[in-house]
Amino acid sequence: MSFLGLTDKTFLVVGVANKKSVAWAVARLLEEEGARVLYSVRSQKRKEELSKLLSGRKIIVCDFEDEKQIVDLGRSVEDFCGNSLDGILHSIAFANYSEGFKPFHETCRKDFLQAVQISSFSLTELVRVCKNCLSQDASVVTIGISSTDVTAENYGYMGPIKASLEASVRFLAKSFSKESNVRFNSVNSGPLKTSASAGIPGYLINYLYAEKLTFRKKSLSTEEVANLCVFLLSERSSGINGQGIVIDAGMGLNYFDQEIVNSAMKTK
Repeated sequence: MSFLGLTDKTFLVVGVANKKSVAWAVARLLEEEGARVLYSVRSQKRKEELSKLLSGRKIIVCDFEDEKQIVDLGRSVEDFCGNSLDGILHSIAFANYSEGFKPFHETCRKDFLQAVQISSFSLTELVRVCKNCLSQDASVVTIGISSTDVTAENYGYMGPIKASLEASVRFLAKSFSKESNVRFNSVNSGPLKTSASAGIPGYLINYLYAEKLTFRKKSLSTEEVANLCVFLLSERSSGINGQGIVIDAGMGLNYFDQEIVNSAMKTK
């Protein structure tokens, strides 16, 4: 028997974009562990693009800017698994960087509210429409970032939005505790090499800098993040609830790495 005990469990994975996405890495691990996975993607076009990768799987299209589609997603999940949904992975985010980064005080209202809806509030709406499907001891995991408490310019206005996502995890954990043992946690990842990150202006140089700050001088991998997500989705993590777990290979603890200090100050 597998340590994680995921055989014949059912999970909803939201946010598969391609083979490089965290959501795909998590879904692949879940399936390897014997779980049944239901997929949600943002558009019919994305569904068609993933037709080979997700061949034979149940795929639901849901644009999280459309409230009706979110409600329909809940109905589709209930039709698929009744009240035996053992967990949800929420891995969706969007920010409009078409005009590049601006000072935070110049953030456009439309862009900010759109990003809040897709990247943060969508978690609350998702679990609300899936509430009746979740088993008593289900686990919900979302993907955050490791640096919501610093004013990182390399993520623009998404920093405070991801902070709101992490706060929502705590409030959802408390809210659901009145009726069930459903757990909520966020996996707060350091920089990853994904297709989504490639669309962030100047991301590559920050990614390479983050790699130098890790203790091991090697960047975080998508598979490492997926491993943590799958553990949190399993019953083996039953004592963890309402937490934001940082996974960054030590990056956030290594600001005064001598190599980085010497490079910045041009000393030997």
